[in-house]
Amino acid sequence: MKKIILKYGLISGAMSAALMLATGVYYHYNPGKFENSELVGYAGILLSMLIVFFGVKAYREQEGEGKLSFGKGFQIGLIIVLISSTIYVLTWQVVSHTLLSDFMDQYMKYSIEKMKQAGMSAEGLAQKTAEMEHYKELFKNPLISTAIVFIEPLPMGLLVTLVSAAILRKN
Repeated sequence: MKKIILKYGLISGAMSAALMLATGVYYHYNPGKFENSELVGYAGILLSMLIVFFGVKAYREQEGEGKLSFGKGFQIGLIIVLISSTIYVLTWQVVSHTLLSDFMDQYMKYSIEKMKQAGMSAEGLAQKTAEMEHYKELFKNPLISTAIVFIEPLPMGLLVTLVSAAILRKN
């Protein structure tokens, strides 16, 4: 069991790390070009989390002799997600301190400009800017930034785990 979980957790994590590194390189050489960045980021997370399905299936076929309860499938998937998410966070810490050391400033500038273009009031703009400054300060604390970044892939991973456990259960 441990071998399957570790294998698929590392594959998923390596995929998320590679995608994050690729986007980090892109944004490093194209500062401020954040159009569709959330879509690209979450698509990458979803792609890497799809490996959970294959990990749960491999467990069912190799360890479960073709049988798998929902609970066991969920447990296997959850551990794979936790391994993958940990690699995602570690990669973010490296990328954000090397390639994207000014990410927060660049993203704030981009976001403020988008809000101005959308016609946001001066009061609303000031409020959102203060909010972003607050998050920028929070991100300076490695424990808080780690927790926040860990939360990014987790919901998608949990959803894929639930679906995988439901689809692959077989008694």
